Amino acid sequence: MKTALYNLYYKTLIAILAGVVFVGCSDDDTMKTMYTTTPGAANLTLPLNNEECEIGEIIDDKATVTFNWDAANATENYNLTITNLTTQNQTLNVGLETNSTVVTLTRGYAYSWTVTSRNSGDTTTDSETWKFYLAGDAESNNVPFPATLLKPLSGTTIAPLDGKITFEWEGGDPDGDDVTYTLFVDTVDGKQEPLEEWKNLTETSLTVDVLDDTIYYWHVETTDGVNTSISQTYTFETGTPDGIIVSTSEEIISAINSAAAGDIIHVRGGEYTFASTIEINTSGLNGTPITLQAYTADGIRPTFNFSSMSEDSSNRGIQLNGANWHIKGIDVLGAEDNGMFISGNGNLIEFCTFSENADSGLQIGNGGANNTILNCDSFYNADSSLENADGFACKLDAGTGNKFIGCRAWQNLDDGWDGYMRGNDNITTTYENCWAFNNGILKDGSVGAGDGNGFKTGGSDDKLLSHNAIYTNCIAAGNVYDGFDHNSNRGDITMYNCAAYSNGRNISFSSTNIANSLTIKNTVSVDSNSSDSFNATNTDITNNSWQGGLSADSSDFESLDIDLLSAPRLTDGSLPNIDFMKLVSGSHLIDAGVDVGLTYNGSAPDLGAFESN
Repeated sequence: MKTALYNLYYKTLIAILAGVVFVGCSDDDTMKTMYTTTPGAANLTLPLNNEECEIGEIIDDKATVTFNWDAANATENYNLTITNLTTQNQTLNVGLETNSTVVTLTRGYAYSWTVTSRNSGDTTTDSETWKFYLAGDAESNNVPFPATLLKPLSGTTIAPLDGKITFEWEGGDPDGDDVTYTLFVDTVDGKQEPLEEWKNLTETSLTVDVLDDTIYYWHVETTDGVNTSISQTYTFETGTPDGIIVSTSEEIISAINSAAAGDIIHVRGGEYTFASTIEINTSGLNGTPITLQAYTADGIRPTFNFSSMSEDSSNRGIQLNGANWHIKGIDVLGAEDNGMFISGNGNLIEFCTFSENADSGLQIGNGGANNTILNCDSFYNADSSLENADGFACKLDAGTGNKFIGCRAWQNLDDGWDGYMRGNDNITTTYENCWAFNNGILKDGSVGAGDGNGFKTGGSDDKLLSHNAIYTNCIAAGNVYDGFDHNSNRGDITMYNCAAYSNGRNISFSSTNIANSLTIKNTVSVDSNSSDSFNATNTDITNNSWQGGLSADSSDFESLDIDLLSAPRLTDGSLPNIDFMKLVSGSHLIDAGVDVGLTYNGSAPDLGAFESN
């Protein structure tokens, strides 16, 4: 039961977050407008699209460039993303509160830029993407934009049609000159002399004869008759990928039901509608799994949409009873109970998302053990009972040895992770590089009636059961109630190099129904809205930001912008490289830790989730 104070806290937050609110932001009571509706798209104005931009101050090989765009509706701030089209390096300006800024860039390159509108709600809106050229020393003619390669994507396997593949790209010129393209395709390095019919093309696609089961390299060179630009080089393989390719809901079900160890099922991109649960009862072998994965050659993720079902505890999306499956690159949406429920053992769930389900996005239970959840996201899950929808849940009668690695949970009605026990005892779950943020806040930005914890370590009806939990390099931020929550867990809890920021309480291990042991080292707690607590029968709590004369505040970090935590993942599914809670050079938290067996630089580990260079 929530306390009266807790209920008052919720009601206050609901009043603050509903609709458009006004917040005093200075000593003279200036009011700042905040929105929770979808922000508008920014209209880009400068630098002009597909033209040479005007240069400001020149410093050696760099120059300042002014970026302008029209103010967008219902927007509080903007992110500006600038991409060097040759090197693909990105320059990010986050949280801009005006619609103009000046950025220093290297001269002699073509760039693209886009603006993302943001507010206090849960959605963002991107502008168009424009290109410009930043000239070097005085030239009579600028280099064309490097072609952007569209298809085939790098690293994919392509099935030729009648022995042919169509190559597609896009390009242009900052001076508006007519350009031609030359397509390079070979099996060596993408730089061999092309056929004559591949040269001086005016179209941005070409169909080419290819061999089966062959690795190819390709790039495009663009010329305006004077200067030439060269695109990146992509590589792909021809031939039908191992396994089968499915492209309808019926084919997916049939392939799953008939799969055996070693089989690979490739799901083409797009949305698939299912009116009932996908039950997986077959099993692979240890070391020889059954694979269900996105067909990466499409460049579009497959979405399994279960929203046509009615909300009911039996209406899960995917029920994985089998063992040794590898499921990768699939988005699970709108199930009327769990998005995925795992009762099998030894499964690997990788680079999947679970959103807008009516119970926990992914739950492990019914004895499910030794499963690994890798680089997955779970968000916007909410049930009508306003109680059970977590991001991830390894709870109730789950087995031991389950791992979450590189996963994120945000804006789920209840908890980011829930480890509540009922029907099993004394299990161990491991969490590595996981981020739980803004849980307890719903998709529409309002505060829900769930618990709103980041990581709920355990708990049980009789207050006696143990859920041993190991957290390394994990982050809890902006969660309505607790970042790391005790909840009567009687087990052993370990936290190494974790970080908690701006939760209701950052770290909460209460003095009632205390844990057996609590070990916390190299961990940072910043801006807790209530006092942290560290109670257990046995404690080993040293070398943390609140000990040894240390403290942590905003000056220690590159950024404390929680929105950065939901940035897009890298193409391989890895967590984004962001500045949130990364230590600034000179922070007294650098090398202030103790060796706990994790990799570190310098004379000792840093405090917090990220190790500085």
